Amino acid sequence: MSNSRPEETDMATEVGDEDRDVIGGIDLSDDEYVVTQAWVRSKYRVDDADGNVVLRGKKKRFRMKEDFPFTTPDGDVAFRVKAQNIMDVAGDYNLVDEASGEPFAVIEKEFTLFQHVYRIRSPEGDLWATIESESAAVMALKSYVGLLSIIPHSYTITDASGSRIGTIEERFSLRDTYDVSLDDTGAVPREAIMAAAVAIDALEEN
Repeated sequence: MSNSRPEETDMATEVGDEDRDVIGGIDLSDDEYVVTQAWVRSKYRVDDADGNVVLRGKKKRFRMKEDFPFTTPDGDVAFRVKAQNIMDVAGDYNLVDEASGEPFAVIEKEFTLFQHVYRIRSPEGDLWATIESESAAVMALKSYVGLLSIIPHSYTITDASGSRIGTIEERFSLRDTYDVSLDDTGAVPREAIMAAAVAIDALEEN
């Protein structure tokens, strides 16, 4: 697989098509969502700030090529997370609108030893946002020091210029639970960034 990437820019590309904020007929325009893993691993629920279920996800384990859906409370598929290549350790995942069959964002996973880094791009390759875990030093300590592994993970969401626009914060919980918060994303499709953020817990196999 080629390692070539589109040239990074300091500013997000202007998005003139407002329809890009419509994903499978669902509304992801709130500032905060909660992603909770079920007691059975690889199943996820996404609630809004009022506690209403807006999405459910189910990821089949040990698949050669990732392809898993996020569905509405009624069971209709809203969008899918589809790997571009087989058995990718560090690769790209398309977020595909089920209604149109077209990708509305790409999650690009970078391979690093400890730190977890994801680039969120437009289907054309323009950088929209970066979701990044704590520093490599902190992640290394959590990996090697058993007691520290119980400390919740946290991620920072930044825009193309590096400005912080949101966070993903893990709670102390028997089940993996993450609070996803997103501020103003400017010209970048807000709901695409939120959809990518809630999909990352499944990709992390947390």
